[in-house]
Amino acid sequence: MTADAPCPSVVAPRRPGPPLLQVKNLTRHFTVSGTRIDVLHDCTFDVARGEVVAIVGQSGSGKSTLLNVLGLLDKPSTGSYVFDGVETTPLREGRTSRLRGDGIGFVFQQFHLLERRSALANVGVPMVLGGVPVLSRRSRAKELLESVGLGHRLHSQPHQLSGGEQQRVALARALSREPALILADEPTGALDAASSTMIMDQLIDQARVRDAAVVVVTHDPKVAESADRVVELVEGRTR
Repeated sequence: MTADAPCPSVVAPRRPGPPLLQVKNLTRHFTVSGTRIDVLHDCTFDVARGEVVAIVGQSGSGKSTLLNVLGLLDKPSTGSYVFDGVETTPLREGRTSRLRGDGIGFVFQQFHLLERRSALANVGVPMVLGGVPVLSRRSRAKELLESVGLGHRLHSQPHQLSGGEQQRVALARALSREPALILADEPTGALDAASSTMIMDQLIDQARVRDAAVVVVTHDPKVAESADRVVELVEGRTR
């Protein structure tokens, strides 16, 4: 094992807990130049704490739109989305923003790290926005980087890190405010096979250890196979 590789997954699978998010009869449509475009149709599913769920589907099936709704970046046109016991559809933007900031962490295909900042500083960004004191912020960021096998890379900047290492920094950043839900949009899309496996192992371990739910949007069959459950989107409908 190389020095920068995290320990292999050691957290045993367990039975998921009660639903963290519940989607029921959810639809989303847009109007473009007077024409209605239906993207999501009557989607219904739930995800429990400690569960890793993969959302798969062809391009244009509505995966990104669904992820935006789950991440409280968009609202459904009709239907219900309950997150951590809160019906989110009627919430105003301020309440939605707080719920998103406190409860949801995001991991993207492109790492979106601050180029001239260390790994430690990048992981601390959400905590700055959350008003966490400096010393607590640095301690928490260090702990998270160590948990993903990057304790020796605390002061490295993104250009000094491999793609897999950058994505592990991004994962640590997503965990920094202890979210109940981690949303990952093609998290392995820019990585080689070995790094992809490592990232998925980390996502799964974090879900188990932290009792968080993980939803992964992916085109990669191997990523989907590593999830506890797969939700397929076909022409905007869940299966």
